Amino acid sequence: MSNPATSNTVVAAAPSLIRITDEGAIRQITLANGARRNALSLAMISELHAAFRTTAQEKAIRVVIVTGEGPAFSAGHDLKEIQAARANPDKGRAFFADLMGACAAMMLEIRAIPQPVIAAVEGVATAAGCQFVASCDLAVAGAAAQFATPGVNIGLFCSTPMVALSRNVTNKHAMEMLLTGEMTDAEAAHRFGLVNRVVPAGAAEAEARALATLIASKPAATIKIGKEAFYRQKDMPLDEAYAYTSGVMVENMLIREAEEGIGAFVERRPPAKA
Repeated sequence: MSNPATSNTVVAAAPSLIRITDEGAIRQITLANGARRNALSLAMISELHAAFRTTAQEKAIRVVIVTGEGPAFSAGHDLKEIQAARANPDKGRAFFADLMGACAAMMLEIRAIPQPVIAAVEGVATAAGCQFVASCDLAVAGAAAQFATPGVNIGLFCSTPMVALSRNVTNKHAMEMLLTGEMTDAEAAHRFGLVNRVVPAGAAEAEARALATLIASKPAATIKIGKEAFYRQKDMPLDEAYAYTSGVMVENMLIREAEEGIGAFVERRPPAKA
């Protein structure tokens, strides 16, 4: 019998569940497990979290696009993985806690990174997949895209997707989606405020890239300041929000991009490039 410490056996690494491609200042993160409808397994969530955390440190990347390969953007958590965990001595409690905690941390990372994140949605985005779309800063949907929080249909209320959903759409629209579990088409999702733009089926990625290109042309420091301030002020009382954002404006006026941009506007000339 060979000694494990000296064995030459090579254990193949598991294939990555996401694919990362860069084009200039735009990074695309593709959920690459189309055969499983891009289910947010613990492994995929971990890869996504690492990808966002790494991206946050890369100044050359200005905008991130998230897409899904195959017929679904993401069908939510991997229910087979969840059911398998029930065989554990604690009936899955520890795994469920790890899964929910990891998913929440990944969604929060999207908000924390300085780059705007755009979801380009084709096919279905359900449960935690819908949560993923709602957690992105912007979303573009193909006309055939559909959204749902269908946990109520299988005895598992979409409580964590509810957090992101209820911060994007009105209370009554959120409650309708959560209580009925029915599919919401792209036009309704646009009307509800879940997505920014609806384009012909198959064109979501191209539209997201055009939007990303526009945003990437703006001063990076200004975008970073604005994204952070938007989410921080949103849940503050009105007087606190004004006090906070007034301070942000003061600091923003002192950075080089604002000095040059305002100066160029006043002097009626193009601003100098960084």
